[in-house]
Amino acid sequence: MAKIIGSPSRYVQGAGELSHLREHVALLGKNLFILTSPSGRGRVEGKIAKSLEGSDAKAVYEVFNGECCMTEINRIKAAFDASGCDLIVGIGGGKIHDTAKAAAYYSKVPVVIVPTIASTDAPCSALSVIYTDDGVFEKYLFLPANPNMVLVDTEIVAAAPARLLVSGMGDALATYFEARACRDSNAGNCVGGTITLAAMQLARLCYETLLSDGLKAKLAVERKVCTKAVENIIEANTYLSGVGFESGGLAGAHAIHNGLTALPATHAFYHGEKVAFGTLVQLVLENASTEELAEVLDFCATVGLPTTLADLDIADATEEQLMEVAKLACADGDTLHNMPFPVTPEGVYAAIVAADQLGCQYK
Repeated sequence: MAKIIGSPSRYVQGAGELSHLREHVALLGKNLFILTSPSGRGRVEGKIAKSLEGSDAKAVYEVFNGECCMTEINRIKAAFDASGCDLIVGIGGGKIHDTAKAAAYYSKVPVVIVPTIASTDAPCSALSVIYTDDGVFEKYLFLPANPNMVLVDTEIVAAAPARLLVSGMGDALATYFEARACRDSNAGNCVGGTITLAAMQLARLCYETLLSDGLKAKLAVERKVCTKAVENIIEANTYLSGVGFESGGLAGAHAIHNGLTALPATHAFYHGEKVAFGTLVQLVLENASTEELAEVLDFCATVGLPTTLADLDIADATEEQLMEVAKLACADGDTLHNMPFPVTPEGVYAAIVAADQLGCQYK
């Protein structure tokens, strides 16, 4: 199998860059169909209006209904087709990004992703995670190309709640460990090949950046300021993790996340928060060294990521419920089978319980 690395055609990051949106996308399209939330629109509309000044380009806004499901994707596609626009811009968080990417794919038009938060690594990927209308994981939609552009205005991202940046760190935390597992098993990545040296190094750099700058970035964002550490973490959460997971591959951590969606109580938690606990479960499955487990537990505790079932409000989950999580994580076609050894629901259940105990012991 060939080694393949994928990435967005262009990645733009800097303070105030959304005010230059029209200039950045000029070669992709003229009229912007903007998918965002009502609150997201309030945060970005002024900058977008400024970027359109002096042109005859238009912006058409569409409100996202909250779930990246086929019902919503089909609704957005229909709205875009009726809008007279030629470019989809997804502005917001991960589910908006994934919905915008999927709608652009089905409408056969370019897509630009503008994160207003750095809570997931979804912006850069040629992938949409599809859920049911009720928020339970359904499938991965692998797209033929990455977004045409990812534009990150760090002024906007730094002003978002710190918990969102920390959630992004949880998502990024899995990148190196899942890439390592896929490398060891020679499993395929998300772009139809195996991992390159470049992708492995991006994944490792992602992890090292989290350890060096994660706490500093959290503390800065809590005071609504953008420091060099914040810039570094935004890049780690968005680009290093995005290219790293897609070109490195997914394994245990994200499969555990998918399994956790079977428990309604976990729906109140962000994607990256559940992935962080999934990373601990994957490390237990691998029988990782005490030193590595301690490093990950220490990082999670320092920035405020979940390390126990109680942290996800499922301390009272029954054995039967946790077995359902394990069975969903082991579903045919999910990424747990990219681990470099066979996995079973029974083994995953045991790893979940053991990871929870490790977290409790650490606390």
